[in-house]
Amino acid sequence: MNSSAATLVRHLGRVDYAPTFAAMQAFTEARAPEAPDEIWLCEHPPVFTQGLAGKAEHVLLNPPGPGHIPVVQTNRGGQVTYHGPGQVVAYPLLDLRRRGYFVKEYVYRLEEAIIRTLMHFGVTGHRVAGAPGIYVRLNDPFAHAALTEPADPRDPFKGLGKVAALGIKVTRHCTYHGVSLNVAMDLSPFGRINPCGYSGLATVDLASLGVDVAPDEVAGVLAGQLVSRLG
Repeated sequence: MNSSAATLVRHLGRVDYAPTFAAMQAFTEARAPEAPDEIWLCEHPPVFTQGLAGKAEHVLLNPPGPGHIPVVQTNRGGQVTYHGPGQVVAYPLLDLRRRGYFVKEYVYRLEEAIIRTLMHFGVTGHRVAGAPGIYVRLNDPFAHAALTEPADPRDPFKGLGKVAALGIKVTRHCTYHGVSLNVAMDLSPFGRINPCGYSGLATVDLASLGVDVAPDEVAGVLAGQLVSRLG
């Protein structure tokens, strides 16, 4: 654990999703106005999580028996996503009123922390309007040119792959849930869902982009970016 600018950064290791979700809720409900903000970094065993808007039909294939992945209903925004080993998950537990900005800017700052983390490893991340998270060009993830408009207006994700997902909850100006960044994982479970509710959306990790880096190293860079960008 370390601290910077009154933000505690906790590296939890690999932890089950459901008790971590419960701990975030408990922390947020019990926190006093003067309690320091925290950022939790972790990795989860395989799990699908559904947001408040999540629809059952976006889980396409998850038969019982060997290989079954649990589905956990949550109170974050967004649709279904997957968490698993080799993915870095960050949960900022912040008092936005004390920090002086609103939810829209909070989301922008979260995405900026991911973009800057990717930049550290030579990858250029992009935002797509109306689709929270960070995307990369599949044909050249290291190209620096900005996205100007969709390659195909009928398919805003054409030529793109999603490398980071975002889903948050804000209650009484305090945040929980957060972001996940794919580093070096088994991507096949994403094929069982419509990631974030988008049919056919390609999902990538740093390893599939040709970046050989350990999740712990990425977690350290992301932690620093979150502390900086959310300050």
